[in-house]
Amino acid sequence: MFLSVFDMFKIGVGPSSSHTMGPMVAGGRFLAALRASPFRPRGLRASLHGSLAFTGRGHATDRATILGLAGFLPESYDAAKAEAALAEIRRTGTVTPPGLPPLSFDPARDLAFDFGPPLPGHANGMILKATDAQGDVILEETYYSIGGGFVLTAAELAAGESARPAAEVPYPFETAAQMLEMARASGRSIAEMKRANELCFRPARALDEGMARIWAVMKDCMDRGMAAEGILPGGLGVRRRARALHEKLLAERGRNLTAPHTINDWMSLYAMAVNEENAAGGQVVTAPTNGAAGTLPAVIRYWLDHVPGASERRLGEFLLTAAAIGGIVKHNASISGAECGCQAEVGSAAAMAAAGLAAVLDGTPAQVENAAEIALEHHLGMTCDPVKGLVQIPCIERNGLGAIKAVSAASLALRGDGTHFVPLDAAIETMRQTGHDMHEKYKETSLGGLAVNVPNC
Repeated sequence: MFLSVFDMFKIGVGPSSSHTMGPMVAGGRFLAALRASPFRPRGLRASLHGSLAFTGRGHATDRATILGLAGFLPESYDAAKAEAALAEIRRTGTVTPPGLPPLSFDPARDLAFDFGPPLPGHANGMILKATDAQGDVILEETYYSIGGGFVLTAAELAAGESARPAAEVPYPFETAAQMLEMARASGRSIAEMKRANELCFRPARALDEGMARIWAVMKDCMDRGMAAEGILPGGLGVRRRARALHEKLLAERGRNLTAPHTINDWMSLYAMAVNEENAAGGQVVTAPTNGAAGTLPAVIRYWLDHVPGASERRLGEFLLTAAAIGGIVKHNASISGAECGCQAEVGSAAAMAAAGLAAVLDGTPAQVENAAEIALEHHLGMTCDPVKGLVQIPCIERNGLGAIKAVSAASLALRGDGTHFVPLDAAIETMRQTGHDMHEKYKETSLGGLAVNVPNC
């Protein structure tokens, strides 16, 4: 299965790709199905299940579902328009999606949180229904938000890969071993192979402009985070720290007061700025998820601002390499915290970032694969236990530490010749197995770990 760089890096809205972007996308898909149907809908209902119910309010899943059914989409999200629409929907009990008649939808009555067992297909499940004038259900669909903003219907999830046509690309690698063998046989880098695959679906100019847009949104998000102050929403009272940290680091520059390890604070700053914006519901880029959105851009910013010889001309190489690694992880395991814990989110992000950095520092394909493996291996077993269901504690700091691990992993790999004991494919399979064995309370339900051992009120 081909996963584009634009599948791995989606422009969207915080705080969660699985719990915010996914339900919004599902709402859009359901509206499209309604427009194509012969039915005359008069009302809508929605129910959230599994992790979407347990941590839904903390992740703004209820808001995202309402807005999705009103016609909002993550890539074109406008915060001011969304707030106005939410107020109007709650006042009137009606949504007015484009291309459909006004539909009865009172969130207090028609949006249910089901705290029973999750739906059978995935931990992040939701059911959307359309009703006629008598209130009878005329169309119903089950959707699963499987991580990174990806959404599948129950039928699509059950069919698996067999339902998706194979992509005709020159380098159809699905594992790291295949990727390395194709690189060896072709003499091309991972980024060059990934670029050749992408060009089968879009012209070079569109590819380059799209990747430039991805970095622009990442950088704007980071800059907003370093400038903003205040308390993050959700009730925990978490204060934004990025601006104060940035000011302290700037004040220390040139005063011969900084220790070498201060560079770690810069990396943490960049990541925390992104994830504070994400926690506030700002515009972010999945990398590969919202909860892990800060790690990869922090490593890019570290490279551009602190590494001699770095140039934005090679940003495409970084993103293409990272997307190649992320696609392998998603195809063979997961990038979803609800499926495999945070090892699948920040762990995957660190592996992608380490690979991208190794590539732009002129690493060989074997060294790039080694960098990704080191980063992922040392996130294995990491749980997803957000306090009060908010993508704040421990998520914000965790992205900073993920960035630091990614840079260390790339550096270690570049000191060697690419040979190493544990293949990336083995680390990915271990992550999948560990996620399968992990207790549900440690997989984005906020029923275990820090979520129950830290006061959250």
